[in-house]
Amino acid sequence: MKFRLAPRVCAEFLGTAFLLTAVVGSGIMGERLAGGNAAIALLVNSIATGAALVTLIFAFGGISGAHFNPVVTLADSLSGGIARSDIFPYCLAQLAGGVLGTINSHFMFGLPTITLSRHPRSGPAQFYAEIIATFGLLSVISGCSRLRPAAIPLTVGTYIAGAYWFTSSTSFANPAVTAARCITDTFAGIRPQDVPGFVLAQFLGGTAAFLVFRWMVPSRISAESGACR
Repeated sequence: MKFRLAPRVCAEFLGTAFLLTAVVGSGIMGERLAGGNAAIALLVNSIATGAALVTLIFAFGGISGAHFNPVVTLADSLSGGIARSDIFPYCLAQLAGGVLGTINSHFMFGLPTITLSRHPRSGPAQFYAEIIATFGLLSVISGCSRLRPAAIPLTVGTYIAGAYWFTSSTSFANPAVTAARCITDTFAGIRPQDVPGFVLAQFLGGTAAFLVFRWMVPSRISAESGACR
């Protein structure tokens, strides 16, 4: 069933809002309960984010494709999944949803509405890690959408949960998520000045994966492709 643009944009907005609520909220909860143990806080954060992502893709995938990620939206459009004219509304909804989700977490935990992050995430190692993280995410989406579309929710969610641990950047892999996380000075935050480098790395990694899979499996990414964090 093909949905009109408005419901699809609403799905992207709500899905990204709940995704950021999961990312930021679980980071706050994990940090509060971990007693200073960063490993436990990260474990809580990664499990909650991966689990939420699986359910959100199941819930919204049939409506909008459950991108929740401008890189995924661009790749899907270039592959014929959505119209070029849908890119801007999708991305705007993702950015707005991310901001709302972050603010939502702050309200739930009694924090100020917006607090710019002081968490440094910079340097060549983290820039490269974001390239790898996003290449991996788009590889999972591209491969599954072409060959095993029913597996997308589980594979994307578990990939993100794993990538929290094997990348030095903890795998943001999503420009909308990255931008939203600069307004939270909590465990999940990123300094505003570090956002452009992460976003550039994400588009580089996503572009590389798109080109590789377009060569390996030359069929378009379906409109039901899922997304990341």
